[in-house]
Amino acid sequence: MRRAIAVLRHGAWTPPPEGPSVTLVHDDRQRRRGRLRSDDGEPLLLDLETVPRLQDGDGLTLAGGGAVLVRAAPEPVVDIRCESAAHAAKVAWHIGNRHAPLQVLADGGLRIQDDHVLAGMAEGLGATTQRRQAPFSPEPGAYAVSDPGEDRG
Repeated sequence: MRRAIAVLRHGAWTPPPEGPSVTLVHDDRQRRRGRLRSDDGEPLLLDLETVPRLQDGDGLTLAGGGAVLVRAAPEPVVDIRCESAAHAAKVAWHIGNRHAPLQVLADGGLRIQDDHVLAGMAEGLGATTQRRQAPFSPEPGAYAVSDPGEDRG
């Protein structure tokens, strides 16, 4: 079984064009250890020293050589649209107050994992919501370990 032992950050490595990959939802990209199945169906043991914050385009170094490309899998999410930056900040505050992970999109929108209660709360605050399938990469939190290569806007 292939064993992944280290993380290669997006932009710091070049994945081989025909190399192996693994497609994972957000929660599975935040694990230190466990059995996974790569996109080619082969078993893969995740055996890292610390809990990573794997993003789309990162790689996993394999014991014995080689690497596996990490892809962010589409998963059920809710995109939230607000009428202004101040409105988005208010909605984001209420979501954060419930300790729910939140992604700030490049266009100023917000994204949460699909949760009917939080979506209803956002709508009650005047936002519009759209349920869809998309990769989810929430903000790491104010006390997360900083990685200089991690600003992915």
